Amino acid sequence: MTGFLNGIRVLDLGQFLPGPYCAQILRDMGAEVIKLEAPAGDPMRGFGPLGSDGVSLFYKGINAGKTLTTLDLKSEAGKSDFCALVSKADILIESFRPGTLERLGFSPDRLKELNPRLIYCALSGFGQTGPYRGRAGHDINYMALAGGLAASGTAERPVTAAPPVADFASGSQAASAVLAALFGRERSGTGCHLDMSIAESVLAWQGMNLSASKSYSHRPERERNMLNGGYACYQIYRTRDGGFISLGAIEPKFWANFCSALDRREWIVRQDEESPQSSLIADVSGVIATQDLAQWQSLLDPVDCCFHAVTEVEQLAQNPQVQERKMLEEDTEEPGLVHALYPAWIDSAPPLPRPPLRAASCADLIEAWASS
Repeated sequence: MTGFLNGIRVLDLGQFLPGPYCAQILRDMGAEVIKLEAPAGDPMRGFGPLGSDGVSLFYKGINAGKTLTTLDLKSEAGKSDFCALVSKADILIESFRPGTLERLGFSPDRLKELNPRLIYCALSGFGQTGPYRGRAGHDINYMALAGGLAASGTAERPVTAAPPVADFASGSQAASAVLAALFGRERSGTGCHLDMSIAESVLAWQGMNLSASKSYSHRPERERNMLNGGYACYQIYRTRDGGFISLGAIEPKFWANFCSALDRREWIVRQDEESPQSSLIADVSGVIATQDLAQWQSLLDPVDCCFHAVTEVEQLAQNPQVQERKMLEEDTEEPGLVHALYPAWIDSAPPLPRPPLRAASCADLIEAWASS
């Protein structure tokens, strides 16, 4: 995978997670990524657990493999350097509020003048147009607007998800759009301007819920339908020792296997009871609560019923499937930093480790790009 985008140059002006995650995906595929930061630095530097040098482990993780340089776009020297980099870049990713880059003198038209082959991805909260274009926000706000919270959680209230869904979804979808634009550029010879919204990355997943909202029997109300807690066969249950199990026995054969394993075959015919299946959920909950998590794993792991124990985050690295797939890597230079690698094996080989973020001067980068 690290050879797929060899020779492709990316300028990453993003902050926090969405833009930098998009750029990291491209770097994992072999692109050279230059992270451009204002003199004050990315606010992510101080967010979360700090490393040995006082810089956030979250920041180091999401920017691993990139080259960092400082650029003041409010100064004439910084603007000149930016022009030089843009003229040689293939991709520009930014996550400012709409209009910010234009006010600094770099509208989409100006960027196109500098480099007609540039793929310019503007990843903002709500998009470059519309009444919310200038509104500030974070993951929880984008999830709230786009339906990501309305159908998730308990009947009493929505529940936020971790890691932040909108941030990572938008980074992933921006990367796929950029890759498609690169392919299109091979045919047309010209780049494009991608106007992408973090909130719309969640909205794009709402087709099922929007359709369900038109049906009384499948309304996407919390703890009402099949996929959000309304059914016993697709549910999370607490064990006697405070652990949790997940059950995804949607297909009748899986539900029958589960019921048989628990010696409760009388439950099999109840799978399609009207939702919310409060009575059946209570019956299953009562049985699951009689044994510890390890006992349920011993009984149900061998059963073909879409069962899995809820794995605590600190236990992920010990999971035999995770170990076999080699998707997690502890950083050898920074204690406490764990990399979750790009989730793909290529030609039977697992993903390669990411090198650390390194620093370089803007002048050196411009010189290197100009001579190649």
